[in-house]
Amino acid sequence: MYKESGDLTILGELYQRYMDQIYGVCLKYLKDPELAKDSVMAIFEELTLKLRKHEVTHFKAWLHQLARNHCLMYLRSPLNKNSIPLPDELMQSVEAEHLNAVMEKEQHLQQMSRCLETLGEEQRQTVEAFYLQEKSYQEISESSGMDWNRVRSLIQNGRRNLRNCMEKLIRDE
Repeated sequence: MYKESGDLTILGELYQRYMDQIYGVCLKYLKDPELAKDSVMAIFEELTLKLRKHEVTHFKAWLHQLARNHCLMYLRSPLNKNSIPLPDELMQSVEAEHLNAVMEKEQHLQQMSRCLETLGEEQRQTVEAFYLQEKSYQEISESSGMDWNRVRSLIQNGRRNLRNCMEKLIRDE
C-alpha cells in the first residue's frame, strides 16, 4: 500500500505498532537510551526509502533485521570510534588537578607581588587600594587627596604595567 501511494501516514501507523520493539533492539545493541531513541527515528527515515525499493512479505521480521543492521553499522562506524577507555592508572586524579591549579595560582600571585614592587609608589598604592582593598575611584580620590581622573589614570596605567611585567616573567621562565 505505501509503495504505491507514498503516503507517510500509512507507513507511520504501521511503524507505530513496532516502535517499542525497534527501541528494544536498538537499546540492546547500543546500550544508550538516547542513542536508541535517535536510532528509532533514523530507522523510520531509512524505512521510507527502503520500502520503495524492496518487496517485503514479512514486515515484522524484515523491520527487526533492518533495525539490527542499522545498529551494527552504527557500531562499526569510524565516527563511533572517537574514544577509547583509559586505564585508571593513566588518568590524572581530581586531587592532582586541584593541586596543580593551586600551585599555578600561587606562582601567579608570587609573580604579581614581584610586579607590584616594580610600580612607582603612587601607582602601586592606587592599584592595591582598587584591586586588593576593593575601594572605588571616588574612595581612593577622597582618602589620597588626588583628583578622580588622576586616580583613574594611575590605575589604568598600573594595570597595563602589571600585565606587561607578568607577560615578561612568563616569557622568561
